[in-house]
Amino acid sequence: MRRAVPRPAALAGAGLAVALAGCLYAAAGAASDGGDGGGGRDGRDGGQAPGRGSAAVSPMSAAAVVDVDVRPPAPALAGADLDGKPVGLAEFRGQVVVLNVWGSWCGPCRAEADDLERLSGQTRAQGVRFLGINTRDRDRAAARSFVRAHGLGFPSLHDPAGELLLRFPPALLNPQTIPSTLVIDRRGRIAVSIGGAVTDEELGPLLTRVAQETS
Repeated sequence: MRRAVPRPAALAGAGLAVALAGCLYAAAGAASDGGDGGGGRDGRDGGQAPGRGSAAVSPMSAAAVVDVDVRPPAPALAGADLDGKPVGLAEFRGQVVVLNVWGSWCGPCRAEADDLERLSGQTRAQGVRFLGINTRDRDRAAARSFVRAHGLGFPSLHDPAGELLLRFPPALLNPQTIPSTLVIDRRGRIAVSIGGAVTDEELGPLLTRVAQETS
C-alpha cells in the first residue's frame, strides 16, 4: 500500500527555506531510527554505508519546495559515471533535472529505484531528465549490479567519498540522509528537496509543477 503524498511546504524566504528543510531532514532521520529498524518500504534492512561511518538511511520522504524567488543555484557537478564515462549536470541545462542520491547498500534506495525509472520514462517528454549520484560504493561493480537489477536507464556520477554532496547547502541536501532527491529547475536552481525514499506518486506532481514554470 502506498503512503499518502506528503504536502510540500512553500517557502517564503531563504532563511525559512533553510530552517524548514533542516527540520524535515531531521524528521526523516528520526523516522529511520524508529521501530522498523531503518528498513525500506520493501521491509528490508537498509544497513549502513561502508567506509566513512554510518548514514541516516531514511525510508520516509519529507519534501520542501523552495520559493522561486529564493532558489539557490545548484553547484557544478561533473565526473565519471559508473562505466567511467564523463557526465555532468551542465549538459542538462535548460531541462528539469531529478538528482537522486543512492547507494547499492541502501534498502530504501532499492525500494524507490523502480519508481524513479518508471517516472524517468513518463516525464521525458516534459523535458525532465534524471541523474544519479552513487555514494559510498567504493566498488563500481556493486553499483552497476544495482543499476542492472532495477533496469535504470539514467546515468549516475560515481562519488564514493561523498565529495560531490558536500557542494550543496546541507539543509537542502544532507549528506548523511540516503536516499535524497533534489529537483533542479530549468535555470539550474534547486527547486525541491526531498529527504528519504520517494514514490512516483509523490514525485510526479512536483515534477509537473516545476516543468510548467515559465520563470
